[in-house]
Amino acid sequence: MPPALISHASMPGSASNEPREVAADAFRLGGRMQKEKSEAAICPTDDEASVPRSRKNASTQKKRSLDYLWRSGVAGGLAGCAAKTVVAPLDRVKILFQAHNPHFLKYAGSWWGFGEAIKDIYRQDGLMGLFRGHSATLLRIFPYAGIKFLAYEQIRALVITRKDHETPLRRLVSGSLAGVTSVFFTYPLELIRVRLAFETKREGRSSLRSIVRQIYSENALMIPKNTPASAHAPALIPRTGLANFYRGFSPTVLGMLPYAGMSFLTHDTVGDIFRHPTLARWTTLPQPGNAPAGKAAPLRSWAELSAGGIAGLVSQTVSYPLEVIRRRMQVGGAVGDGHRLTIGETAKLIMRERGFRGFFVGLTIGYAKVVPMVATSFYTYERLKTFFGI
Repeated sequence: MPPALISHASMPGSASNEPREVAADAFRLGGRMQKEKSEAAICPTDDEASVPRSRKNASTQKKRSLDYLWRSGVAGGLAGCAAKTVVAPLDRVKILFQAHNPHFLKYAGSWWGFGEAIKDIYRQDGLMGLFRGHSATLLRIFPYAGIKFLAYEQIRALVITRKDHETPLRRLVSGSLAGVTSVFFTYPLELIRVRLAFETKREGRSSLRSIVRQIYSENALMIPKNTPASAHAPALIPRTGLANFYRGFSPTVLGMLPYAGMSFLTHDTVGDIFRHPTLARWTTLPQPGNAPAGKAAPLRSWAELSAGGIAGLVSQTVSYPLEVIRRRMQVGGAVGDGHRLTIGETAKLIMRERGFRGFFVGLTIGYAKVVPMVATSFYTYERLKTFFGI
């Protein structure tokens, strides 16, 4: 065959190789892109399974925005106010029992006594007597609950960054730290509220200002003359001034660690159970249109109230002995000689007076109070979050 014909005969073959090379390049490029995509999606969270990573990051940044912070804080504050208003009469009687008020010792220890205590307060002071100290309660509870829920959302976002990080321990730690944070900022208001609720005398009731002055000035012990000041310095430091507004703070913190931690842990865990696919059709509501991407479906009213009620039951049981110690320390300046007892001394005093049962005085009333209170709190907070679109 002439060279010219050979040359022309080979041209179709070379032309036919070009599409193959183009196809091979496209295949390699597609494989590279698929590999990069798979590497970017290693260990995605539930949110990332349905929400692109860029939108997930935007959601995290939004949670730390000022707009989210004030909405979360207001929702938590209103939830706390609603919860405390529901149980205010129960709270008044419980404080009187816990603090060993002399006029109400005969009523402690039974449901009959609880009813009689309610009647006694009503006969003396009318309906408003059952809400004695409630204005101070609301003044305290709004910032307390607002800070607690806000802190929980923020601490949780830092501690639990992915779905596979959402362990019971991390939930417990998030709730405990949130509770301690809120207590630190609002404890003086709690002490004032307890003092107002503790009073039962008909005449000469203390005003809010007089209670503040009384707490501030309590109670420098008289030091004998010719006694070295250094021998009494440790005892005198916490007995006067602003430090008095943190009387009972140590057992409060110790009690708040299990109380807030178990409360949030139990609520979230029960919520997960209710949202399980086998139960979801009966326990959850359709996702609202303004819900953030990746947010869990809201629970029905009965399910949300149940989750909150169980959380209150568990957390109250765990932390109640420390709560009794705290109440006794808080009213230390209102009864007796004003001597400020330590945690250990208060515990020994309670054991000596009532035995082991003394640490659980008023627990049944505590259940009757805490279960509806925590249920109302979580229910109101979750519904306000939906209303605010957070």
